[in-house]
Amino acid sequence: MKRRSGQLALVAAVVAVISACAAAVRSPEIADIQHNPGRYQDHTVAINGVVTSSWGLPLVPFRVYRVDDGTGEMTVLSESSSMPAPGAHVRVKGKVNEVGQLGGQALGLHLREETLSIKH
Repeated sequence: MKRRSGQLALVAAVVAVISACAAAVRSPEIADIQHNPGRYQDHTVAINGVVTSSWGLPLVPFRVYRVDDGTGEMTVLSESSSMPAPGAHVRVKGKVNEVGQLGGQALGLHLREETLSIKH
């Protein structure tokens, strides 16, 4: 009986850890982030999609690109020296930020890149 209780406790602990890990990096749709920016503000999320445009200036440490997941587009701010080309399929993990709010609408909503994976 004690052994069975121990096994159930172990299974419950493993399920809790797996659930916590899954919740730690959410993968919401871009449209959900855009419609509920306060829910994701300063939270780490991962988005998957296709790069629609990218740009940067020489000697400026920031690069900017846009990712479309089919539900919407989001701007990604990167401090990396490499940048994905338009048409690349990517998974970007980072923190959701906004410049400010005006009339309840998020201004400058963007994802600050932490990691970038380019799918080949």
